[in-house]
Amino acid sequence: MHDKNEKNQQQGEGGSSDPSSVAAKLDEEELLKKRYSESSDNTYESVLYWQENDDIPERMKDLKATLSEVLGLGVSFDIVLRDMEVAGKETGLLFINGFVNDEVITEILTRLSYLTPEDLGERAFSSIMDKYIPFVQVESVDKLSKAIDKVLAGLCAIFIEGENTAILLDTRKYPSRSPEEPAVEKVVRGSRDGFTESIVTNINLVRRRVRDPGLHCEIMKVGRRTQTDVVITFIDDIVDRSQVEAIRHKIQELDLEGLPLGDKQLEEAIVNKGWHPYPLVRYSERPDVVASHLLEGRVVVMVDTSPSVMIMPTTFFDLCQHAEENRQTPFMGTYLRWIRFGGIFASMFLLPLWMLLVIHPELKPPHLDIIGPHENAQIPIIAQFLIVEFGVDLLRLAAVHTPTPLASAMGLIAAILIGDIAVKTGLFVNEVVLYMAVAAIGMFATPSYELGLANRAVRLALLIAVALFGVKGMVIGTTLLILMLTTHRSYNSSYLWPFIPFSAKAMGEVLVRKPLLYSRRRPALNKTRDNSKMGPEMDPKRDRE
Repeated sequence: MHDKNEKNQQQGEGGSSDPSSVAAKLDEEELLKKRYSESSDNTYESVLYWQENDDIPERMKDLKATLSEVLGLGVSFDIVLRDMEVAGKETGLLFINGFVNDEVITEILTRLSYLTPEDLGERAFSSIMDKYIPFVQVESVDKLSKAIDKVLAGLCAIFIEGENTAILLDTRKYPSRSPEEPAVEKVVRGSRDGFTESIVTNINLVRRRVRDPGLHCEIMKVGRRTQTDVVITFIDDIVDRSQVEAIRHKIQELDLEGLPLGDKQLEEAIVNKGWHPYPLVRYSERPDVVASHLLEGRVVVMVDTSPSVMIMPTTFFDLCQHAEENRQTPFMGTYLRWIRFGGIFASMFLLPLWMLLVIHPELKPPHLDIIGPHENAQIPIIAQFLIVEFGVDLLRLAAVHTPTPLASAMGLIAAILIGDIAVKTGLFVNEVVLYMAVAAIGMFATPSYELGLANRAVRLALLIAVALFGVKGMVIGTTLLILMLTTHRSYNSSYLWPFIPFSAKAMGEVLVRKPLLYSRRRPALNKTRDNSKMGPEMDPKRDRE
């Protein structure tokens, strides 16, 4: 903020005897000079710059002059100030076109148009607010910057001539899509609704599943310019309050220009601040998954305009689990979980182990002689792997930008024209394409998209280490990976829990999807205040007796 803005702020704090707008008093040349010199960081500073205080002007003329400079009234087509006369007083209704419910606004204006000066009496503001606005969500504000921020958030503001207080009506109706099944977390059986870009809709989807009076949703704003709504959701009598306080403090201490990219930018600001590839939060677009984590004592952070939410704290094994496992029987859920673990392991270690056996065939057991390239290619094995790795990534990026009708054609090009011909011409050996396909399938089978990308980076690093140092590279690379994951902390929680530190009971629940009535305790990682899920009457042992 420039010195003149600081001066204006000091003048505003000291109070100005004349609440009229400075913009209304300047001639055209001075106005243009003042307009081009503005460098405000937020609404409050902009209001102080243009009218030297943050009070709501009593004269409608001064209010319009300030709004034209601060909010773009008369310049932006969607900024609307509806002028009308209510009981002999000039009144203005300020709102953003497209953010309000037209039917509700029309009904309120119709009722106000019938008022007479005798209906209002001497206290016009209190009479309108308390008697003649048939609406539930109504509040008053005496600061212009707060009124403008509320209008930018979708509310309506009613300004009355001669009053330095405005009436705010929460008539928001954001444009949003209807809930639909997330593309990443699909299940065969289960709900088909998912989060949308509206934070109110997302909270309602969770509250529909968790009808607990202890479910708290604390809202705050982040970003000087974007004023993005961020909500911390938790169950008060279950969650570790010190963890909630730590997350709340980090969000409140942020001094950012805004969060235009939503939850990912917030994660980088409060959790994963460095270059570590592995995610420290779990993203989910399914309300049922979020509800189950809330009942386990975790904290959920929602960001407006983001169709996914962040679940904290999380571990490596949390990111490996999927909702489909809990939609099947315990036996089949355990089977699916083991298959998924096998795919994740293959996505990380299959290619480095195969290349290690190619470089050192003496390590190959006799019954595995079938493994290995039986024909030589024109380029080294490590170069083949690097080319295929980058080729798979290129295809993945191309799939994102390819229109759906052309996706099948792109797949044929990749499989036939590139893969098959590359093998026949001798550029690649068959095993490289085969094992790379298995590793890619394992990466796509990883429930967490962020975890799959991180595992792919680890696989690439292990391939290079094996190519350079052989067995030592594989051992050292794997050891460094375990150390990196062990020292990785998710809000002071071990990232590899319950493997490191080892907990046999918790590790058993990771490897085996237990029946519902046998899972009686919440994870110890969350440090919950109430760690019991069920009462003693639901004990399966008691039923057998």
